Amino acid sequence: MTITERFLKYVSFWTTSDETTHTTPSTARQLDLARYLRDELTAIGMSDVLLDDNGYVTATLPANTDGKPVIGFIAHMDTAPDASGKDIKPRIVKQYDGGEITLSEGIILSPEAYPEIRNYIGQDIIVTDGTTLLGADDKAGVAEIVTAMEYLIQHPEIKHGTIRVGFTPDEEIGEGPDHFDVAAFGAEFGYTMDGGAIGELEFENFNAAALKVKVNGINVHPGYGYNKMKNAQLIAMQFNAMLPPDETPATTRGYEGFFHLISMSGSVEEANLSYIIRDHDRDHFEARKQLAVTLAEQLNEEYGAGTVEVTTKDQYYNMREMVEPKMFIIDLAKEAMKAAGVTPKVQPIRGGTDGARLSFVGLPCPNIFAGGENFHSRFEYLPIPSMEKACEVILEIVKRVK
Repeated sequence: MTITERFLKYVSFWTTSDETTHTTPSTARQLDLARYLRDELTAIGMSDVLLDDNGYVTATLPANTDGKPVIGFIAHMDTAPDASGKDIKPRIVKQYDGGEITLSEGIILSPEAYPEIRNYIGQDIIVTDGTTLLGADDKAGVAEIVTAMEYLIQHPEIKHGTIRVGFTPDEEIGEGPDHFDVAAFGAEFGYTMDGGAIGELEFENFNAAALKVKVNGINVHPGYGYNKMKNAQLIAMQFNAMLPPDETPATTRGYEGFFHLISMSGSVEEANLSYIIRDHDRDHFEARKQLAVTLAEQLNEEYGAGTVEVTTKDQYYNMREMVEPKMFIIDLAKEAMKAAGVTPKVQPIRGGTDGARLSFVGLPCPNIFAGGENFHSRFEYLPIPSMEKACEVILEIVKRVK
């Protein structure tokens, strides 16, 4: 099976995660892909293949030489709830010509809106039909790892130490490492294959938290609402308006943090806002969480105690402080990329990966490109050569580990 065939098989599984279920995995449908991967890893000749009760898949490629450390490669099986991941209909655009791509009637992937696609002129690109995301985040990473392991099994002349692979559920809702057994995984260091465009190499990421805002209103007949009604929806809108207007995903870049409103619902009686808070700087991150608390206190002074309730939950932290003491891991990845004909692009992640949290529990784990673009979007696409190069990078890392 080619890497492209493998990827197309994986995206046929509906694996969207769901932060509201409070189970692991958060959706039972993720287990369908987990079971498939368990069977596939067994079939290609991996050892110690395990699918645990929480939906984590791990396996071992035993060493065929002595003296090398155990390393790991990790990717996640779920797709983001930001766009539908059900009934994905991918197709391959052969030798992209640089123009608009009609995904389906009235839905256009335009280089005017997404100019990065012009970097892939002449390449075969996998796209969606414009009604779902594609799932390159991170099924491209899964395909790259499995394909690399199959290649190593078929080419025993390539000497390597013990390699561990892991596929996690629920990364997209910040819960991927919740039940990842680092001690049992047993790797000295690892890499998540979960980055974006070709060449990306990342060991800095956002500090991340989820922010929930609940507004408790009072509903009375609108004809008699004077000095009695408290419209929870309007107060929720007021809370959002008090946040810095130029600190959103659409107005920030690089190391700049943001507040991102991801969902809202409500009535006069009750309204709920759900945000994610992101910042690379830990002090700024803490200040953002405190700002939410301060705004709630101000609104409670205006509308009465208990009107606005704020809760935050930290999701992951910037892995830089855990990776920097072992920068040879980054140097190794750079060398591997260059050997594969890829120019390394070391940059901060405007997001996070399983590796961020794993780095804080004993598994330093920077992030390498998986090759896709426009993640979490109906306009997601995957240049096939980028996926193939990511697989080559895995092989080059394996060859160079000392």
